[in-house]
Amino acid sequence: MNNPYDWIDKSLETIHRANWYRSPQTISSLPGAIVTIAGQEVINFASNDYLGLAEDERLKIAAINAIQEFGTGSTGSRLLSGHRQLHRELEQAIASLKQTQDAIVFSSGYLANLGTISAIVGKRDLILSDEYNHSSLKKGAILSGGTVREYPHNNTDILKTILQHHRNDHRRCLIITDSVFSMDGDLCPLLDIIDLAEQFNCMLLVDEAHATGIFGKSGAGTVEHFNCTGKEIIQIGTLSKALGSLGGYVAGSTQLIDFLRNRASTWIYTTALSPADTAAALAAINIVQSEPERRQKLWRNVTYLRELIRDDVLKLEILPSESAIICFTLPNPNTALEMSRRLKKAGIFAPAIRPPTVPTSRIRISLMATHEILHIQKLIEVIQT
Repeated sequence: MNNPYDWIDKSLETIHRANWYRSPQTISSLPGAIVTIAGQEVINFASNDYLGLAEDERLKIAAINAIQEFGTGSTGSRLLSGHRQLHRELEQAIASLKQTQDAIVFSSGYLANLGTISAIVGKRDLILSDEYNHSSLKKGAILSGGTVREYPHNNTDILKTILQHHRNDHRRCLIITDSVFSMDGDLCPLLDIIDLAEQFNCMLLVDEAHATGIFGKSGAGTVEHFNCTGKEIIQIGTLSKALGSLGGYVAGSTQLIDFLRNRASTWIYTTALSPADTAAALAAINIVQSEPERRQKLWRNVTYLRELIRDDVLKLEILPSESAIICFTLPNPNTALEMSRRLKKAGIFAPAIRPPTVPTSRIRISLMATHEILHIQKLIEVIQT
């Protein structure tokens, strides 16, 4: 008889042949602009720790204090045995930052998307999804059982056409989009999407994972950046990027959050966020609100890198970006891997992003507030050689 698991080896062979194989690289130091990999110190352009908070002493102290008071684990789901007042304080802080009526914290941003989308739409409903959306948005749409239609990336004309032809055939309609697209760095056309959602009576869910803490006057995200605060938008995000901790959140109306507490399976049936992660995220939100200079330093770094790119003729195509994510496109996975290896040999850690994660291979640069001018200069110098 054939081994029913033989297909795994064949699939791995295919992944290797296509240069799609991935394996983690061990970082043996604190997170930051400089990290140590395999004994080598490298400038870190691979991190989503945009504000450099993952190594901040205040987050570490908050996490340690929470462990001392509440232990290492939450021991169960929030509805059974896992709820702590700390969780509620974090939710209230998120709602305050986002200027929404309420918020709910999940154990990851991925779980927040899966649970929310599958709770608010079902088999009789329509979901319209940007083709470049994060996996968690796409998987949540599939899990819901609703009719899913993808529209071309940021193409609101085609989005409108789909709505004109199909909206009336369904009970509810949900439009889902990233606000900052993590593998390209561009923003969604939020104002146009809001107009369409209002015109066709659609719910709108925006994933602010790569915008929370960074965009907007107070760091609330792109909803604030586009002056849409107060509009009835389902805002989802993560605590693991600019906020330097772990977990996800949904911010919105009181009714929405109450409904999710009762119907979002990935919240109901999952162990609550650990006390340490909860306390660290709460400390991070306080820092985001009280230290805008961190955000300002990040944007100065972004501006400086863009200026260097404009001033120097690089033999690489740069994807359009309005965020701290800047991508250099390359012709194929092998070229991207070679570029990443060359950068690392020169002391720069920048990952090769390849299909099927993205349609075209690239080097993804993620800037941080803790990068120095010399770090950015070295990046360009090495790429030029």
